[in-house]
Amino acid sequence: MTAQAAPITRPVATLPESPPPPRRRRKPNLHGTLSKVLIALIVIVQVYPLAWLFITSLRPEHDFAAGDPFALPQSLTWDNYARAFETGNLGLNILNSFIVTMGANLLIVLLGMMAAYALQVLGFRFSKFVRSLFLIGIIVPVQIALVPLFIDYSTINLLDTYPSMIIPLAGFALPMSIYLFSSFFEYIPRETYEAASLDGAGPYRIFGLITLPLSVNTVVTVVLVNSIFIWNDFIFANTFVLSEELKTIPLGLQNYIGAMGKTDWTATFAAVCVTITPLLLVFLVLNKAMIQGLESGATKG
Repeated sequence: MTAQAAPITRPVATLPESPPPPRRRRKPNLHGTLSKVLIALIVIVQVYPLAWLFITSLRPEHDFAAGDPFALPQSLTWDNYARAFETGNLGLNILNSFIVTMGANLLIVLLGMMAAYALQVLGFRFSKFVRSLFLIGIIVPVQIALVPLFIDYSTINLLDTYPSMIIPLAGFALPMSIYLFSSFFEYIPRETYEAASLDGAGPYRIFGLITLPLSVNTVVTVVLVNSIFIWNDFIFANTFVLSEELKTIPLGLQNYIGAMGKTDWTATFAAVCVTITPLLLVFLVLNKAMIQGLESGATKG
């Protein structure tokens, strides 16, 4: 037997490694940079007044009067908050504003939703014309209604009551609310209403079991937008409220102006901080509810 010859191995030539391709430098995104700068400026403009208001509310009265109002305080004190409650009826003012805000929002949501349901879902002859009449109310200024409402309220003994503030606030907010509800009802599939009608549901049952649950996000939006204006309303409260017991927050802040126009600024800032805190909390809570309503809302058609 002859031994097999070992295979001849030839050295394999290795090719030189090619250098990595040069990295391309990213061009600066001018649009993105400007957007970030603009967002940062908006945040600063929105947050700075609140931060300055809170810091000033903790500033001693002599420090604020003698120093720079925009400088950082040398010391902090909670006496301004105690003086704010002692000077005016702050707790009663907050309660009155809460009652007026809740009552007006209840009327706005119920009347606005029912009106939009009748105009957009049920429909009738000249419904578009009636809807346009409601929308005209958006451009009507509230000042033209003050004198007629004051005369009517005095005739029926409605002055210096909660309804004297709630009714006009709800009335002037209805046009925008009807528009928002109508715009939302327009996107609800008609098949949903037709299927409910075939099952024997009437218009009231459809409204309560279908339209109302699907409108949660719109209800939150309407309440959120109107609460800001109602909570800060001054013109109706100043016109129709005559007693100290029914004064809302904007009227109650006048109690911090003393004789000869002297104003206790630090106590005033403390009172403002107390009064805007419920509004900020409501805004945050309703914001979360709005996002949840959009994520878990109705099926889009």
